[in-house]
Parts: sequence; C-alpha cells; structure tokens
Amino acid sequence: MLIVERAQALWAEAVLDARNLILPSRLYQFGILAACILAAWGLKRIVSPRFRDWMRNRDGWKKWQLRALLQIDRRLGLLFFVVLAWTATGLMAEISQFPSRRFILTLAATIATAWLLVGLAARLVRNRFLRRVVTWGLWIYVTLYYLGIADEAGEFLDGIAVNLGAFHLSLLAILKAVVVMAVLFTTVRLFSAAVSGRIRDNEDISPTMRVLLVKIMQITLYGAAFLIGLRVIGLDLTGLAFLSGAIGVGLGFGLQKVVSNLVSGVIILLDKSIKPGDVITIGETFGWINALGGRYVSITTRDGKEYLIPNEDLITGQVVNWSHSNDFVRLDIHFGTSYGDDPHQVRRLAIEAAGSVNRVLRSRPAVCHIVNFGDSSVDYVLRFWIRDPVAGLTNIRGDVFLALWDAFKEHGITIPFPQREVLMLEGSSLDVGPEREA
Repeated sequence: MLIVERAQALWAEAVLDARNLILPSRLYQFGILAACILAAWGLKRIVSPRFRDWMRNRDGWKKWQLRALLQIDRRLGLLFFVVLAWTATGLMAEISQFPSRRFILTLAATIATAWLLVGLAARLVRNRFLRRVVTWGLWIYVTLYYLGIADEAGEFLDGIAVNLGAFHLSLLAILKAVVVMAVLFTTVRLFSAAVSGRIRDNEDISPTMRVLLVKIMQITLYGAAFLIGLRVIGLDLTGLAFLSGAIGVGLGFGLQKVVSNLVSGVIILLDKSIKPGDVITIGETFGWINALGGRYVSITTRDGKEYLIPNEDLITGQVVNWSHSNDFVRLDIHFGTSYGDDPHQVRRLAIEAAGSVNRVLRSRPAVCHIVNFGDSSVDYVLRFWIRDPVAGLTNIRGDVFLALWDAFKEHGITIPFPQREVLMLEGSSLDVGPEREA
C-alpha cells in the first residue's frame, strides 16, 4: 500500500506541474515548439541524404571518425531541433524581457540538449544492452530533473525494495549501480586503452613484460572500478565477505581449468618462455604467436588459420620454440644420387646450391654428408641455417630442393628411382591378347 500511495502522490504532483506548464498564456510557446519539430524533421529529410553521400567519399578517414559522423547523422533531427529551439528562445528574449514568455521554450531546449549529449556520450559504452539501459536511464533522469520531480521519483523507486535485515536493496539502488558501473567501466576502458598503447609502443620493455603490465593494469583498474561502484551505491562490502568466500570456493572447484589457464598465462609471461612473434610448434600446429591472452595463446599458421591454444597446454606439454634464445634455425633435407656419380662433386654442388638461395645464411655455411649406401642410391643429408623461421620452413626447403635439381641437371648428376625388370624363364610363355582395332 505504501508503494501505491507514493505512486499516486507522484502522479498527482506530475499532473499539477503539467497544469502549471499548460497555461493559456503559454500555449503559443507550444506552437513554436511544434513548428521547430516540423522544421527539424524537414531539414533532416533534406540534409541527411546529402550528408551520407558526403560521408561515403571520405576514403582516407579513420574508422572512429566515420563512426562519429554516423552518430551525428542518426541524430540530425534532434540536433536541428536543439538549434531551432535555442534560436527561438533567443528571439523571444529579444522580444520580451519576462522569463515566463520563454519558459517552455527554454525548458524544452535544455531537455533536448541534455538528450543529445547523453545519446552521444552513451556511445562510449560498448555493450549494446548496457548502453540502452544507461541511455534511457539518463534520459529519464535529466527529464525528471529539469521538470523538478527527480527527488519524488527517487523516493518512489527507493520504496520498491527488498529488506533482508540491515541489507536494503531497492530499484533505485539497482539503477544507480548499472549507471555508475557503466560510467566507471567506460572510463577505465578508455584510460586503459590509452595507457596500453603507450606501453606496447615502448621498445625498452620486453614483449612479455608489456603484456604482463597491461594485464595487471586492467585487472587492477576494473577491480577498483567495481569496488568503487559498490561503495557509491551504498553497499556494505564487509557484509559480503562471507558470501564472496563461499562463492570463491564453489568457483574454485567448478572453474579449475579456467584458473589453471590464468595461472599458466602469468607463468608464461614471467618466465618469458614464449612471447609475441615467436615461431613455435606444439603437437601438429606450427605457426607464430599472434597474441598472449589471459586464458589462451593465439597462434597463426602459414595457411591463415588461427589456433587458440590453452595456456595450460603450453606449460605441461612439449613446445618447440624456434626463436626462443635466438632466431637461428637449422634445416635438414635428404636426397640420393646414383652410384656412378662422384660423391665429392655431389657434396660440393649441394653446398653451392644451398648457398645460392637468398634466405640461407652465408655466415653459417651449409654442410653435406653421406649418411647411407642404399639399395639403389648414395644417400646424403644437406644441412643449412636460416634466421627468419617466421617466413616459413616449407617454402625454403622447396627453394633448396629446386636449386639442387637445377645444379644436378646442369652437371649430369642423376637422382635414381626404383626400377623393375621382368625376366622370362625357359619354358614359360606369355599370352598376348588380340590387338584392338584402331
């Protein structure tokens, strides 16, 4: 019954305020506002298509600039109304010195301006649902504030509450929590993005330390924003200590893998075993590290696939880091030549062929050794060094094989392949089928 009585009182006050606004001496101001609305609508219909065509020709502009223009285009009607309403207010101030002559115009222009600023500022909130809640909540608040009934509406919302002992949770507190959290998180996100950019561009800090500093900063800032938001809305954090402990124990059992991956991510950042840009092999996956996340590592392969490997697998499994301590990588390729070819010449040609490939290092000369006398060939291994594994391994092997082919063909070196001979024993016969007619 208390809530119903407060609602009736709030409605009665709103009706009284509306009657005070709609006085016969002020009706012409509503007429002026209606004319401003029609004019703003007409201007938007005329200007918006031309404005969009102008936007499409901004080829060199950045994405955030184009997004800002798009938001302005969506609010052209409200923007024109604000300009027209304030223009009408200024003209009425010149005609008459009495504030009552322009009271409605000033009130409508002020509220419309607040709506426009709220709509533009709320775009900083990325989450769509949260952005809508913040936008509508602030629109309603600024409207009630300028109408002078914000306190009464606040008392009404505060009356819709659940009381558990000393804990008081009202609809007003929930709305405050949503708005305050959104504002704090948005502020933290913008500040974190700016500081993270400065940290990532600092060449004096190692790549792993950059990622670690960014993660620590984000966790600290978001945690502080969450606690500050709870304190702003009046929640007693000491009363939630036991509940948070119980929830933490439950989450510890239910989210063991998640926690393990988070801890493994911190260990990877601290021991610097892998870092962004390293070329690694884990299982059947070969590629370079694109990013280190809190739960996983992003690995991009040569064929453009992006694998998200859990951090725990990198700690507990075997990982081949091709560029951990240095970028030098030795590659082996195997081939065979005929027994009639001079092995000294083969070794010399193989080394020269490897040295003719651009990516093969000259500072670490290639070597070629005989490894086996096979059934039909003399088997060799050719070893050479590169220092850019991120550019690929299969392609450099292919280039060296192609150089070997050209060198052997030029000098008459043959690469044997299995051959089979069929011998006809005495007394056997071979049946040949009839030839087909052409």
